[in-house]
Amino acid sequence: MTVRSPLAKFLLAQAYNNAWADHRLLRACHALSQAEFEDSTRTSFFPSIRYTLNHNLAVQRFYLDALWRQHRGEPPHPDYQEFFRPEEPYGTCAALWQAQRASNDSLIAYCAELTDEVLDEVVTILRVDDVQRDTRQRLLAHLFQHQIHHRGQVHAMLAGTTVEPPQLDEFYSSGEADLRTQDFAELGWTEEQVWGHENR
Repeated sequence: MTVRSPLAKFLLAQAYNNAWADHRLLRACHALSQAEFEDSTRTSFFPSIRYTLNHNLAVQRFYLDALWRQHRGEPPHPDYQEFFRPEEPYGTCAALWQAQRASNDSLIAYCAELTDEVLDEVVTILRVDDVQRDTRQRLLAHLFQHQIHHRGQVHAMLAGTTVEPPQLDEFYSSGEADLRTQDFAELGWTEEQVWGHENR
């Protein structure tokens, strides 16, 4: 069995949690009517559930592109704003859910290759008027926090619809594995796959 570095192992767990939370949230959003999904009169940072979910996906793709480029030894993306044109590329929840799943799978694959020894390697991003340089560890921490932030907003917006917001806080406790059984089956995961020997 591969022994994972402690911090890298935690970041991989964060990537799995990111995918799990998206799965639960988007499954709930998929039950919305199209009108509820795109209603632009909601109170949050962005005015609709559709807009917020599109933004979350775009940001994840943006950072993931930078991380994979650095991993492959490639130069930074020449135009990072490409990831935000158009602002809402997915008009339906079904299409967005599929795209988010693919992005999450890529993020998990990236984190699965990490060791603690490479987390301080610097990732470079070309901004419009600046060059951003952050370590892999900081960039991943920022990405996970960003995604949690906006998922929370969608969760709150769901409370104003006909669909009940799902629980999103049952991922880390070993005693709540039974609450993840259906989700893990749908995602094709096992507790052993995610947690390794800790699950025993």
